Amino acid sequence: MTMPQTELLRADVTIVGGGAIGLATAYFLAVHPKPCSVLVVERDSTYSLASTPRASGGIRRQFTLEENVHLSNFSIPFFDDFARLMEVDGERPEINLRKNGYLFIVPPEKMKGLEANYLRQKSLGANVELHDAAELKALYPSMNVEDLGGGVRSPDDGWMDPHSVLMGLRRKVKSLGVRIVEDEIVGFGTGGGLVRTVDLKSGGTVETDFVVNAAGAWSAQIAEMAGLSIPVTPLRRFEHYFESAEPIEPLPYLKDIHRLAFRPEGKGYSGGVPTLDEPRGFNFEADHDYFERVVWPALAHRFPQFERTKCKATLPGLYDQNDFDGNPIIGAWSEGCSNFLLNCGYSGHGLMHAPGAGRGISELILDGAFQTLDLTRLGWERIVRNEPRPETGIL
Repeated sequence: MTMPQTELLRADVTIVGGGAIGLATAYFLAVHPKPCSVLVVERDSTYSLASTPRASGGIRRQFTLEENVHLSNFSIPFFDDFARLMEVDGERPEINLRKNGYLFIVPPEKMKGLEANYLRQKSLGANVELHDAAELKALYPSMNVEDLGGGVRSPDDGWMDPHSVLMGLRRKVKSLGVRIVEDEIVGFGTGGGLVRTVDLKSGGTVETDFVVNAAGAWSAQIAEMAGLSIPVTPLRRFEHYFESAEPIEPLPYLKDIHRLAFRPEGKGYSGGVPTLDEPRGFNFEADHDYFERVVWPALAHRFPQFERTKCKATLPGLYDQNDFDGNPIIGAWSEGCSNFLLNCGYSGHGLMHAPGAGRGISELILDGAFQTLDLTRLGWERIVRNEPRPETGIL
């Protein structure tokens, strides 16, 4: 819906961005025992350039930062139960969840770090398996393991359809009374160290108690309107669809230290090789040579069956890349407008952690502090204090 020209709205919480992060936040606010009115501002109801429907859809527990593992430990069971949780009027969304596992592979010189990460993940409740190269070859006979020391597999992980997740969340929050308006933020009215109003391109104004910046790759632009500069920039990446000329046994979602990441998709595979060297900016042009130049050699090296593969489609999308440490910013702008909360900077991991992060933001707003998972170390304060908390190993 588009707002009438001069409408004055009132919402306890205004969420900027109606992608997975914003809608998951709206969901947990709406189901919280404390009553709360929620308004989501999304400028494009078709999501034509949004990051969520262009995501790879992976969900995994293989992280090294404790908070990321815990976010996965909550979010993945949430997606397991997504159909029931998102049911509306007897209809349950199908998100095509595939629990074929994740596999991280490394060369011999990286095994020590991988083993340390494996032990860390196991201690945090993740179901992970450590395999040497021979065991990997037995599991996946088509894989070239000559240059590998081994890998870690998480059999309870997998992937899902991002667009179906997005639509399921959107329909559910609307059924819970969340108002979604198709409009664009053009500014904020502030006073007394708080955001008081949200100004919309349509001419409308929203009086609000809290603002959540969940605008993904556009988060820095939204934060700037409130007077805050954040280290989140749009980073173009490509999701390629390709097929193999020869059959390969069923594969998990595979990732290596050179950022090769791909998974089965229909008759073929979906994936790519994201690079941090990509110039930052809102670039949606498809580099059709990138697959042949970068992705294909990596695929063909690891699986000989890909020697004759062809890229059938390339879909550009944007990461909301946190150039500070690659991890999300979840929390309030403590030294500025304390009711302006950040839920952005996921650097490619937003969809999989949307439920856990949304729950955390809802607790900050309605309970005054994190209740079920302490995400304090992922807050804005770490950037103020120059205390980066990056992932180590495979991203």
